[in-house]
Amino acid sequence: MRNHFVIGFIIMTVLPAFAWAAGEEQGGASTVDAKHVKVYYEKGRFGGWPANYGMWNWGNEILVGFSRGYYKDLGPTRHHIDREKPEEHWLARSLDGGETWALEYPAEKGYLIAQGDALHGTETPGLPVPEMRACPGGIDFTHPDFALTLRMTDIDAQSPSKFYYSYDRGHTWEGPFILPNAGVNGIAARTDYIVDGKHECTLFQTAGKSDGSEGRPFCMRTTDGGKSWEFLSWIMPEPEGFGIMPSTVRISKETLVTTIRRREISNRWIAAYISRDNGRSWEFLCDPVDTLGEGNPPSLIKLADGRLCLTYGVRMRPFRIAAKLSSDGGQTWSDEIVLRDDGYDRDIGYVRSVQRPDGKVVTTYYINERSTGPERYIAATLWAPHAEE
Repeated sequence: MRNHFVIGFIIMTVLPAFAWAAGEEQGGASTVDAKHVKVYYEKGRFGGWPANYGMWNWGNEILVGFSRGYYKDLGPTRHHIDREKPEEHWLARSLDGGETWALEYPAEKGYLIAQGDALHGTETPGLPVPEMRACPGGIDFTHPDFALTLRMTDIDAQSPSKFYYSYDRGHTWEGPFILPNAGVNGIAARTDYIVDGKHECTLFQTAGKSDGSEGRPFCMRTTDGGKSWEFLSWIMPEPEGFGIMPSTVRISKETLVTTIRRREISNRWIAAYISRDNGRSWEFLCDPVDTLGEGNPPSLIKLADGRLCLTYGVRMRPFRIAAKLSSDGGQTWSDEIVLRDDGYDRDIGYVRSVQRPDGKVVTTYYINERSTGPERYIAATLWAPHAEE
């Protein structure tokens, strides 16, 4: 790890320990005791988008991916990242359930897991982007230290997407491997998968629409350890706007529930769909979150007690990170639980969550506050879901 991260970034800063009541815009929202921890913060830099890379845990060992770029004010409607400077993929690892974090840069070890394209700048000069190749298959998805990450190379879903896997909790990676299009009009890949067996895995991805733009979710499956991928089903009809960035859980042998980031005209929300035949077909379930301001992707996990936990960012005042719980498989949801509502402006969110062995949830995202300045940083919120009533 680079020396300039030893002070200030390896030793993480704990923020105020409690979320507080939100304003009238949040209706029936409730609050929860929450500890906020800085995962990555650097003056003059931009940390963002854990949802694009993934989050994994092995008990109290937690790993999350994120983008590290340079801060630049691009105005009130843009991400504040300098598109003309390098953007890198970094990892943050916690060995104590999210209380403290250490940073890792895979490219320095020869494992470059990033876009390397014109969408969000380029990788560090002098570190070549590895060429994608066909996967030979045989991946053991059930390996106890397994992790899988998927990335797109362009937002319009027309360029090839890729994947990497690890057998040692993300310390080293195999890839990049080409993710076949499986008969759809391009894939804008992000990390959402369910392991079904030793060589069987289901991906939940976003395909290009009939006009080539990003916007229709579907699922695909491999049964030969990643050598080939078969289109399984569309999750929803092709929208006029978009349905992107699925986050999916299995609630029984044949039942899957996914949540989708939705947009139509000026409305942005989260929709839920259910499959009762292991992903072969889907039906609309409900809209767990009916408005998100400018929109944000969901993160859905299944808690140890069987409930579903949905976390997400809200890009409207008060700018916040929030959660909802469901005790009936996603049919109905609790009032909004405010994890924090101190975001300084709209450019926040892209949440990913995991549950610790003690029952607490660790939720990561990017955010900035008035007290920290304009730089976006990666934060983690440690919180305990309310007990069932």
